[in-house]
Amino acid sequence: MPLIRITLSENYSQEECGRISQSVHSAMIQEFNVPEDDYFHIIEQISPSRLFFPDQYLGMKHDAGILFIQIIAATGRTREQKQKLYKSIATEISASININPQNIIITLLENSKENWSFGNGELQNFNHI
Repeated sequence: MPLIRITLSENYSQEECGRISQSVHSAMIQEFNVPEDDYFHIIEQISPSRLFFPDQYLGMKHDAGILFIQIIAATGRTREQKQKLYKSIATEISASININPQNIIITLLENSKENWSFGNGELQNFNHI
């Protein structure tokens, strides 16, 4: 039941945005056991002049191709699962479009299942997930 927000430059094509989204979703299915139909993504394309980042941080070089992925998901995954997810996302995206994996910034925000409503203002039953 993750919500994914992908922020990147307007310089990415619609096709590339779709490939990025599909790559993230595929990694979520593989590493976090997310159901295939649990696909909630927001893609924000903004002017390159509104993306601020250092040329290098923690040994990673960044350029105008930088993209930010914010994942909001329920708690319960191990550190190892998170490491595998990050690696899988970077690998899948860089295999689907021409991007340096160092340009892929990922943030995972966790909360409890009680903090989700997927419609009708109701707290859904997530016992099956």
